[in-house]
Parts: sequence; C-alpha cells; structure tokens
Amino acid sequence: MLEIMNVTKALADESRVRMLAALEGGELCVCQLTELMELAPSTVSKHLSVLRGARLIESRKEGRWIYYRLSQKDAPELVTQALSWLTEAVRSQQRIEDDRQRLEEILKTDPEQLCRKQAQGFK
Repeated sequence: MLEIMNVTKALADESRVRMLAALEGGELCVCQLTELMELAPSTVSKHLSVLRGARLIESRKEGRWIYYRLSQKDAPELVTQALSWLTEAVRSQQRIEDDRQRLEEILKTDPEQLCRKQAQGFK
C-alpha cells in the first residue's frame, strides 16, 4: 500500500508530472530540469526527491553532475504501469508540448553554463 501512496502522491503535482514527461526524452541533469521548470534549485530538488522516493526516477552521479532518468527495467510493475499511463495521458497536453520545445533549446546550452547562470540568479 505504501508504494501505491508514494506513486499517487508523486503524480499529484503538475511540476512533477512535467518533469517525468521531460525525462521521457532521455536523461537530464538537474540544471536542465531547473531551467525547464523555472523554479528554484531547492524546489526542483524537493520534487526530484519525491519522484525518487516513489521509484519513478533513477539518478546517477558523474563528477559534479547528477543525471536523472525514468526508472528502467528493474522498476516495480506498479511504477512501470504508472509511467506508461502517464506518458499516454499527457502526450497531447499543450503544456507538455511547450516544455518539449523549450527543452530542445535548453539542450543546446552546455550544462555548466546553465549551472553558472542559475547560481548567479539565485544569489
């Protein structure tokens, strides 16, 4: 029952749903997600923590960067089903399409530049 509650809690927030939809396209670093969401890094980190707690996403660290992706094949069946449902449910949402287009532009920028820009903006 706890697993169900964690997944439903994670999916009950628009920002987290948008992050999951963005990760459908592949792995992203925290700076890229922060830029897309236009939220404070601490807020993005909190959302990522909820998603990780629900096992909807996985992370890996490479140097000073942390990259996130949707949970892979070792994810519980509930997580796999929830991600499949979500992907289909949001596919035609205008906000998700707008995010995809914006993410294309964000991905053209070096993540290190994004981090510097964000650090300057939140001082």
